[in-house]
Amino acid sequence: MLQTVLQAYGIAESQVDIKPFGNGLINHTWLISNGKPQYILQRINDLVFKNPEAISHNVNAAANYLQKLYPDYLFVTSIKTLSDRDIYFDQENGYFRLSPFIQNSRTIDVVEDPQQAFKAAVQFGRLTKLLSEFNVSSLKFTLADFHNLSLRYKQFEQALAEGNSARIQQAEELIVAATSNKSIVDTFEKIIGNPLFKIRATHHDTKISNVLFGENNKGLCVIDLDTLMPGYFISDVGDMLRTYLSPVSEEEKNFAKIEIREEYFLAILEGYLGELKDELSDEEKKHFVYAGKFMIYMQALRFLTDYLNNDLYYGAKYEGHNFVRAGNQFILLSKLIEKEERLQEYVADFCSL
Repeated sequence: MLQTVLQAYGIAESQVDIKPFGNGLINHTWLISNGKPQYILQRINDLVFKNPEAISHNVNAAANYLQKLYPDYLFVTSIKTLSDRDIYFDQENGYFRLSPFIQNSRTIDVVEDPQQAFKAAVQFGRLTKLLSEFNVSSLKFTLADFHNLSLRYKQFEQALAEGNSARIQQAEELIVAATSNKSIVDTFEKIIGNPLFKIRATHHDTKISNVLFGENNKGLCVIDLDTLMPGYFISDVGDMLRTYLSPVSEEEKNFAKIEIREEYFLAILEGYLGELKDELSDEEKKHFVYAGKFMIYMQALRFLTDYLNNDLYYGAKYEGHNFVRAGNQFILLSKLIEKEERLQEYVADFCSL
């Protein structure tokens, strides 16, 4: 399969070493070594990204803007095929893109210390800051309604009405947690109607593995730009809070291990707002902690909805997988709410609100 793809880029498969790379759940990725040059080859999952050309459009638009105004900023773009295309496509194998592998770089799957959280937050904040004057309306939506919490709640309600009755009964406590926290949806709906919340070029997937680190854990740049599109800052901050604050992931079955680590919150706060403190409105800053509630709650809803719908979207590696994931995230949400007042004080002190 890859022979045809590599030939489209003028690379002979017989002369390269091909290894799977990373642990992404959506796209398949390989490290291509051709002597000294190394590349990242990725097959785009067009069942998820139904218009891969929109990804290419957004990345090129941002790259052209950044190259013009900030030529020293490291922004990884695709290598063109021999026919001058950003994305290679054939009917049999699908969509592929090739990009340079940044030498002496690495990714991190799990946040190991607050400094890594800080440096990742700096990188995501810096990208948004540099694109603050960019014409965001020129970007296309690569995933429609990706972080539309109102829609996710409606999908949950539909699952309650039409889903697996036995699972609905089993998930009674989680359903109560979902409905009792609906105020998070109400706040979201106020945000999207509030002009003090600016629509920006937003990454939307700020897990630690989407930052490249160099020597001495130096943050180099942001990668995986599939979901670079118009959005609100709560998406990027929320995903960092959801995935960095707890020492365990959404897969953890022992909920006693779930906690909110305040030192990691401070690292994200200082890293992100160190870049965007003058860019965000005071009203936006006041919703910094809310961003975590927003993203954790939305993911909890999505896991619970999928469980009630017999695991149609995420699938399940074992019986009750999405039930466990949903429970995990609702515990994380409750832990964040317990510390909300204290975390708000950190934000107010940092921002002098």
